Amino acid sequence: MDLQERIDAALHIADMYGQADGEHHKTWAIDQMVRALTDCPEVEKEDFDYLGEAYTYTAYGESGEYQRFVAAHNDGQDGPDTYSWDVGIAP
Repeated sequence: MDLQERIDAALHIADMYGQADGEHHKTWAIDQMVRALTDCPEVEKEDFDYLGEAYTYTAYGESGEYQRFVAAHNDGQDGPDTYSWDVGIAP
């Protein structure tokens, strides 16, 4: 994706999921926005709803740029695992 497509994808995620109830869902939206901006590939994932029913959805996987972003985020005064990056839960 070119830069504008990445920005558009991140804004779409913010629009669709950024106001979902629950901190864990907002965290997922932020993580997916970062993944879109760091050119991660789209992947199909499977999960279970609150009734235990399986469903599939499209999300972003990982790219080298995303992995470097997370590693830089986690790095701090106490070493490479000073902080942690939370990926949240899809709404």
